[in-house]
Amino acid sequence: MLRLAAPLALAELGWMAMGAVDTVMAGGLGPAALGAGSLGNMIFYPTVIGATGLLLGMDTLVAQSFGAGDHMDTRRTLVNGIWLALAISPLLAGLILVLIPLLRAAGVNPVVMLLLSPYLEALLWGIPPLLLYTAFRRYLQAVNIVHPVMFALITANLINVLGNWILMYGHWGAPRMGLAGSGWSTSISRLYMAAVLLVAVLWHERESGNRLFRIPWAPNLKRLRRLVQLGLPAAGQIAFEGAVFGLVTVLAAKLDEVSLAAHGIAVQIIGTTFMVPLGISSAASVRVGQAVGRHDPHGASAAGWTALAISGMFMGSAGILLWAAPRFLVHLFIRNSAVVASGAILLRIAAFFQLFDGFQVTATGALRGLGDTRSPMLAHFAGYWIVGLPVAYLLCFPWNWGVTGIWVGLTIALILIGGTLLLVWRRRTISLAKTAESTPKNQT
Repeated sequence: MLRLAAPLALAELGWMAMGAVDTVMAGGLGPAALGAGSLGNMIFYPTVIGATGLLLGMDTLVAQSFGAGDHMDTRRTLVNGIWLALAISPLLAGLILVLIPLLRAAGVNPVVMLLLSPYLEALLWGIPPLLLYTAFRRYLQAVNIVHPVMFALITANLINVLGNWILMYGHWGAPRMGLAGSGWSTSISRLYMAAVLLVAVLWHERESGNRLFRIPWAPNLKRLRRLVQLGLPAAGQIAFEGAVFGLVTVLAAKLDEVSLAAHGIAVQIIGTTFMVPLGISSAASVRVGQAVGRHDPHGASAAGWTALAISGMFMGSAGILLWAAPRFLVHLFIRNSAVVASGAILLRIAAFFQLFDGFQVTATGALRGLGDTRSPMLAHFAGYWIVGLPVAYLLCFPWNWGVTGIWVGLTIALILIGGTLLLVWRRRTISLAKTAESTPKNQT
C-alpha cells in the first residue's frame, strides 16, 4: 500500500503546489491581478475538477479487470476513458465561456473583468490535456504504474514556474502578458503532464506487445454508460464538497478582514494535509478493486483497512501538530498578530476533524474500488449541506461566533461524514465476505 500510495500522495502535493505558486507569482502584478486570478480559479477549478470525477469510474473498472487478469479489458476501459475525456472537454469550455459575460452583467469590477477574460480563455486550452492526463493517470495507477504520475506533477511545477516567469513578466524576449501569461503557462504545463503519461502508456504497451493497438478504438456505448454511472456520483461528491468550501469562504468574506485572512490561511494548511490521504485514497481504490477482480474479499477488506490505518496515522499526527503549534503554522504565511491569533484558533478546531477527514476520503476511495460511488456522494451531501452548513451559518451569524462558528460547523460535518463512511465500508466488506462464503468455489 505504501509503495503505491507514497508516489500518489507526492503527486497530489505537487498539484497543490502548482496553484500556490500561481497565486504567489500573480501577487507581483498587483491587487487587481491577484483578485482576478482568485476569481478565475474559483470559477474554473470547481467546474473542471468536478468534471474529472466522471473519469474516476476508471479506477473501479480497470483495477477490477487487472485483478481478474483480463489485461485486454483494462485497455478497453482506457480507450473509452479517452473518448469520454474528449467528449467532456468542449462542454466544459463552453460552460466557462458562457460564464464570462454573466459575470460582466453581474457587475464585477471592470478592471478585474479586463484581466479575468483573457486569463480564463487561456486556461480553456488546458482542459483537453487535463482530462486526458486524468484518463491516463487512472489507467496507469490501476495497473500499478505510479512513478510517472509523480514525475509528471513534480516536473510540471518547474515548467509552470518557468512559464509564469517568462510569459507573465516578459522575459527572454516574450511579450509581457500579465495574468493571461499565467493561464497560458498553466495550459502548457497541463499539455506536458498529458504528454508524459501518454509516453508512459506507450512505453508500457511496447513492453507488453502493443496490445492497446489490437483492440477496437470505436467508442463502446455500454462501457461509456458504465463509466458515467460510476463517475456521476463521484463528480457530485466532489462538487458538494468544493461548493461548501466556496460558500463558507463567501460567509467568511462577510466578516472582517482578519477573519477572512485567517480562514484563507487555515484552508490552505488543511488543504495541504488533505493531499496525503487523497493519494492514499487512490491507492485504496486500486488495491481494493484488484482484490475484487481476483475474487478475494479478504484481500479487499485488508487493503481498505490498511489504507485507513495509514491515513489515520498521518492525519492523527497532523491533528496533533495543528493543536500543538497552530501559531507557528499561521506565522509561516503572515506576521499580522491578529490574523495569527485568529488562525491559531481555527487550526485548533481543525485538529478535531483531521482524523475523520482522512477517514472520509480514504473510505471513499476504498468504496470506489468496490464500485460504490453513491454512498460517499450521499454522505457528503447530508453531512455538509443538511448538517454542517446550517450549523456553520447559525453559529457564525445568529449566535455571533464569527468565523469560529463556521469551522465548528465544518468539524461536525466531517466527523459525521468520516464516521458514516467507516460504517458503510465495514458493512460492505462484511457483506462481500458473506457473499463469497455462500458462493460455491467452482462458480467463483
